[in-house]
Amino acid sequence: MPNYYAIVPAAGSGSRFGGETPKQYQMLAGQPLIYHSLAVLCHHPRIERVWVVLSPEDRWWRQHDWTSLGYKLETIFCGGATRSASVRNGLDAAATAADDEDWVLVHDAARPCLSQAMLTALCDELADDPVGGLLAVPVADTLKRADAGERVAGTEPRDGLWQAQTPQMFRYGLLTRVLVEPLASTDEASAVEAAGFRPKLVQGDASNLKVTYPVDLRLAELILLARMQRGQ
Repeated sequence: MPNYYAIVPAAGSGSRFGGETPKQYQMLAGQPLIYHSLAVLCHHPRIERVWVVLSPEDRWWRQHDWTSLGYKLETIFCGGATRSASVRNGLDAAATAADDEDWVLVHDAARPCLSQAMLTALCDELADDPVGGLLAVPVADTLKRADAGERVAGTEPRDGLWQAQTPQMFRYGLLTRVLVEPLASTDEASAVEAAGFRPKLVQGDASNLKVTYPVDLRLAELILLARMQRGQ
């Protein structure tokens, strides 16, 4: 049976969020934002090990206590200039443990509201899939294309459109092949698609949001606090 591993690229600065402290270290429900993103992976029974890929210049990680995340977490300070470079470095670090047929789940550091149920559903849905796939949600809002003056240039049909989330789950061997060189793609599924494969879309939900702006942090906190109150 294949093993399940996770990689969390966290070498970015979160420039769109603003502020001197990187986005992943902003406090959220009493812990740094990235803590929540890592906790769901570290505490899931199917995940064997979690590599968090940090910048070599990171000076915030050691300011916090991560011991409650347990023995699965491995910290590596080898983040690259791009997401794909950081993931590639994480794959290199995982080479001592992972075989080609093992599963690797790549998860955004700034996606703190992934639930255990969503993670289980992703693993179950893709367990026997020949390619792998990702959590995603169908686009619900009307999409407008803007012109150079930020006026509406047209309305885009949303039929068949999905909003990609993470984790994105693929075989270790496949990921190492498609991420041989730094890519302009913003996620692993795009690299897999470029290699001629068709990843499977596994429906998640809107609560698995990515914190991009300060207002997102407040929404994420409301989601997490509500779960804590329900004992989830």
